[in-house]
Amino acid sequence: MGTTGQGQAGQDVDEVDVPPVRRRSAVRVLLAALRLTVVSAVTGGALAALVVAVIIKDVPVFLTGGGVLVVLILIGVVAGRRSPAGEEPPAGRIALARIEDLRATSGESADVPVKFRLTVAPDDRPAYRVKIEQHINLVDIPAYRPRGIAVVEYHPDEPWKVLIVTRPTAEWSRRAEEAEIDSAPESTLVVSPDMSEGSWCMLTLFAFLAGAALVVLLFRGELFTSGNDDGAAAKPPSSSSSSTSRTFSTSTTVSGPSTSLLTFGVMRVTAMELEARVDTAYVTEVTIEDHRMAVRGDSTRPVSETVHLQSLPYELFPGLVREARTTLGVRDPRSWRIDVTPGSGAGAGPRVRVTVTGKEGTAHLAADATGRVTDRRAVGESG
Repeated sequence: MGTTGQGQAGQDVDEVDVPPVRRRSAVRVLLAALRLTVVSAVTGGALAALVVAVIIKDVPVFLTGGGVLVVLILIGVVAGRRSPAGEEPPAGRIALARIEDLRATSGESADVPVKFRLTVAPDDRPAYRVKIEQHINLVDIPAYRPRGIAVVEYHPDEPWKVLIVTRPTAEWSRRAEEAEIDSAPESTLVVSPDMSEGSWCMLTLFAFLAGAALVVLLFRGELFTSGNDDGAAAKPPSSSSSSTSRTFSTSTTVSGPSTSLLTFGVMRVTAMELEARVDTAYVTEVTIEDHRMAVRGDSTRPVSETVHLQSLPYELFPGLVREARTTLGVRDPRSWRIDVTPGSGAGAGPRVRVTVTGKEGTAHLAADATGRVTDRRAVGESG
């Protein structure tokens, strides 16, 4: 049923299948890197030969360098006209995955880029770890929490390609609600064998410079008649030490006369800003007022005793404030405040407390991590 137990998720990395297509992909990347290295080095050498030939006035060297460049250009034109064989993308399969961690970054639209660490548990192979980044709508973010279960699409031949299915079918939604998936060990993490664009650029640059340097060294006698080589002393890299405090706190104020944290989306965006300041999503206390949000934390606390900033249902908080201001006996509420703290007990979610104050006194209501009201204390009631 898409559920994995301790025995399946805890297998050693040697037991996790590595599809043959992944080996072929790695071989293709290696051959492409080798081809790029040779072409870049030859190009750098040919250009250096042209420059050297002009300086030392050597016609054969100039013709050699120019001839090599012409050959490279012709090869590039011929290769560019060849139509690459079309390869159909591998078919995706649906599976369940455990959300190990997630972190959202601020975005300019309603879809926010979120980085996930997942344990994918296919029905026909051992579970494995993967890291992905996917844009999730602001309204849907509360549905994804650490240790929660999500429906994903993965490619058996390219297991590092995983996509969270934001609108799964009813059957898969039911399986996700009933499933319990153990965390796969970090040794099962799969990554794409393809090199990043920055790696390709660095490889091209180094090969180009190496080819040019080789040609210059071959003609160094003619180029540097003085025989004096200017050496540059390399400066040792400076080392810096950073210290992290064991506790932290920060706050921010929403500016503008008509701006309030009750405005849809403002709470979540403000929480993202605070998360970026403290460089962690796990805090021990969140305080929200009309124009101010603050977080506090302790790096020594275990994750089970913290609140994950991006998993809070900020979109439901304005409704809780409205209910507290209208149903607890405070006729003219002057201020309100939301306090979020970790729940007590294993597996307990965060505790949400909404407090309103007016001429009649102070009242509050309590809610769970899903926004469901669990307790009320109207004006004049004890507790």
